[in-house]
Amino acid sequence: MKKFKRIYIEITNVCNLECDFCPKTSRKLGFMEEKSFEYILKSVKPYSDYVYFHLMGEPFLNTNLKRFLELSDEYKLKANITTNGTLINEVKNILIKSPALRQVNISLHSFEANNKEIKFEEYINNIIAFSKEATEKSNIICSLRLWNLDTKYKASNNMNIDIFKVLEESFNLDYDLKEQLKEKNSVKLSKNLYLSMGEKFKWPSINSDELGERAFCYGLRDQIGILVDGTVVPCCLDSEGNIPLGNIFETKLDDILNSKKAKDIYEGFSRRVAVEELCKKCGFINRIR
Repeated sequence: MKKFKRIYIEITNVCNLECDFCPKTSRKLGFMEEKSFEYILKSVKPYSDYVYFHLMGEPFLNTNLKRFLELSDEYKLKANITTNGTLINEVKNILIKSPALRQVNISLHSFEANNKEIKFEEYINNIIAFSKEATEKSNIICSLRLWNLDTKYKASNNMNIDIFKVLEESFNLDYDLKEQLKEKNSVKLSKNLYLSMGEKFKWPSINSDELGERAFCYGLRDQIGILVDGTVVPCCLDSEGNIPLGNIFETKLDDILNSKKAKDIYEGFSRRVAVEELCKKCGFINRIR
């Protein structure tokens, strides 16, 4: 059995949007090169069957995307991608033809949360067209996300109703999406196509107030993240690399995972204790008071 359910690989930390929920990054901006990506795949292959092109940044900006998917297939790793969806037309043929691609997560809440001038109709229609083609021509799973709720039932994003209407018409739905999503947080729109809603996404910050040490997290249990410069972090929420465990280009992954720092974090969570400052300030971990 592989150790991790997923390994996040940040193929770029550059983004084409400026969403208000995104903390941005103060790290050096860059794009992962083919040689580096292949080295990472070789390193992570013994640890997981699934890689996720995600952490910070918009993965479709990396011009090596096609080659990265080809390499993922060569190493028998299933790839998953999270995107804001604005560039979907430019890469749709690459995605649909990729045997390695398992799932595409599209953050629809990115649209209204940024200050770029993008036409809503063009944006949503491109995503719908891709979703239909991808699910008809391949086994790709498409997950449309609206993670912008203030509470379970109150959405702050004014575009949600417009998005619901377009989806209802495009997929000939005979039910009200808004009402359905009050009962559950995910709805199947068609084969391999889902719409999910969730609370506003807030990245943990080292500058936030401490929430306490009592905590549990699946970081280093189910997942790890690898930043664009090769820094290994415990989970996908360490957007600034505040918990560097080592650099995969300098130290073997096995040695990084067996380092004192990694073991302390893992054993700490086994005792329901957060040992790292960022973990003490993270609202996503399952806190047991």
